[in-house]
Amino acid sequence: MSTLAIHSNRTVMPHGVFEATTLIENGVISMLIDGSEEGLEAEVLDVGDAVLMPGVVDPHVHINEPGRTDWEGFDTATKAAAAGGITTMIEMPLNSTPVTTSAEALEEKVKAAEGKLNVNCGFWGGIIPDNADNLEALLQSGVFGIKAFLIDSGLTDFPNVSEDDLSKGISAIAKAGMPLLVHAELASQIDSAPIEDYNSFLASRPKSWEDDAIAMMIRLCAEYHCRTHIVHLSSSNSLQPIEAAKSEGLPITVETCPHYLMFNAETIPADNTLYKCAPPIREKDNNEELWKAILKGKFDFITSDHSPAPPDLKHLNDHNFEGAWGGISGLQFLLPAFWTGASARNMELTDIARLLCQAPAEFVGLDSKGKIAPGYDADIVVWDPEKKVDTSPESINHKHKATPYSDLDMRGRVLQTYVNGELVYREGEFLSLSQGKTLLRKQN
Repeated sequence: MSTLAIHSNRTVMPHGVFEATTLIENGVISMLIDGSEEGLEAEVLDVGDAVLMPGVVDPHVHINEPGRTDWEGFDTATKAAAAGGITTMIEMPLNSTPVTTSAEALEEKVKAAEGKLNVNCGFWGGIIPDNADNLEALLQSGVFGIKAFLIDSGLTDFPNVSEDDLSKGISAIAKAGMPLLVHAELASQIDSAPIEDYNSFLASRPKSWEDDAIAMMIRLCAEYHCRTHIVHLSSSNSLQPIEAAKSEGLPITVETCPHYLMFNAETIPADNTLYKCAPPIREKDNNEELWKAILKGKFDFITSDHSPAPPDLKHLNDHNFEGAWGGISGLQFLLPAFWTGASARNMELTDIARLLCQAPAEFVGLDSKGKIAPGYDADIVVWDPEKKVDTSPESINHKHKATPYSDLDMRGRVLQTYVNGELVYREGEFLSLSQGKTLLRKQN
């Protein structure tokens, strides 16, 4: 295979940002050379002041194939990922048909992905009432962990679990050393008021739903010592209990998403269902507390929670908040959206690489991804932190173009994306598709 060297004045490594030349051989980073590339017997690409960083690892993506390819699919999702500098995704177990709650369902999903992966992709399994006491085959099938909903998922084939259900399966998950990922909302009280606009939707899912669910998961984490991960946190009230649990040595982690950081309830148009997601985007004061926690290192990593749906299911024309699917389409904009907010708060490029690349790779257990270092896979994004991002419909590679990120003025344009050493994307053009690999967890 060919050898390639990429020189950048801003190569992001775990210990800093340096001028360096990254040598790639057989899809792997073979060497890092300080400074310029003079004297190398290899094809050399000089990207100047553009940032060279590990490819983004997004462990929270809904691709919906097989079964709901009118929502999204492996080809469009992984193209959008490549255009956004994401080189590895871990796909959620619901929204596909069948849902990934059995080893057989995982086999179907892996088969559906064949020949369609433009970036690397692995999979989470799911726990539901019907499989809670029989997870062993799923845990050995190649999934990287197990996802649970504590509240109605919106899909009849992926019902939420109770505390009793979790108690049946959590020991097996803990024994396997895998994480239990939790959509943490408990509907302790139901507001019967009609959901007619964004404010009434927000009122229908109070912070207490998240806070009560997270309190329960901290208790279960302490009892079973199972790796417990809180997905898409939006309630700032739960930051302190999670931090206290960590300080006690509990194996609990937490993520949030750019839409909880970049949008505020006060400025969301009352009738715009694009912003409907669960848990909901909350008020500015709450969201600033999330940012403060990020700046203090309280969040483990950032994900997209890309959860697309066709325009009719989002009720974009009739503005039916009650019936609209809850989910934000934003996979392609994870890097620029987070960078835009983070850079405004003086975060460094090393912080971005840690939260979007290294930490999620380590969480999933991808030992060869997430760093620019010899021996690591040559999954690389080259991007311009100062350049404005194109959010026109023509530039968006999701199956459906409608996204709230179209309204943001974002910086951080992706210039090139390399997957396993191959240049897949370059400034709006796809060059070498289907370079992604199916990732399955290696069994102990």
